[in-house]
Amino acid sequence: MLQLLNNIQHKDLRVITQRGERWGDAFMSAPVTVNEFRRAQAHYPIVFQSDGKGGFVPTALFSLHDGQNLFLTADGGSGWDADYVPLSVQRLPFSIGVAEDELRVMVDMSSKRISHGAEGEAVFLPQGGTTDFTENMNSVLRLLHEGLEATTEFVQTLMAHDLLEPFVLNVERPDGTRGELVGYHTINEDRLAALEASTIGLLHQADYLMPLYMALASLSNFAPLIQRHLAREA
Repeated sequence: MLQLLNNIQHKDLRVITQRGERWGDAFMSAPVTVNEFRRAQAHYPIVFQSDGKGGFVPTALFSLHDGQNLFLTADGGSGWDADYVPLSVQRLPFSIGVAEDELRVMVDMSSKRISHGAEGEAVFLPQGGTTDFTENMNSVLRLLHEGLEATTEFVQTLMAHDLLEPFVLNVERPDGTRGELVGYHTINEDRLAALEASTIGLLHQADYLMPLYMALASLSNFAPLIQRHLAREA
């Protein structure tokens, strides 16, 4: 239930900032913007998921199947086992909406992060002004909004040069059975290497080479992600 955030209707609103399954963090992936690739690639595989409209969304993987986040503590307690949490996760339960042709902050009142007591961070001061928490959240939303616009152009460039390809990840379980992760795309390294120098120069001018190689480097995180998966199943 999305509502336009305001200091009258939401004057007593508090938001839980801890991380854990009980607060709705049990998801296997989250979108990341091209501006986040450098930090995200240190922890998560970055793949590309269809947006259902003919395009793709860069996505950080936290697990190998739906309804699970292997970066949360296994006992269901609070905590996220990585130094960087994607902006699309940090911003919850807030999002950006458009009202009267202006960008406005929306809040999902059905989120498990909404506190109905004294727990959590206050969104507004008693006098009606915004708290430091809310100011920081505004910064997160602004970075996310700007990053999404840049990411759309980045993905369109990848598609224009046919640099994305589907892939299948095979996982062998300790009992000998096998599982597959399908439905995602990665960057085709051979096609990237075969691009003409002039095209590479254009990618460099657009600041796209670094995120391209960051996305490729992030695939090394599949090995530790599989280890997390097998340890959780043991």
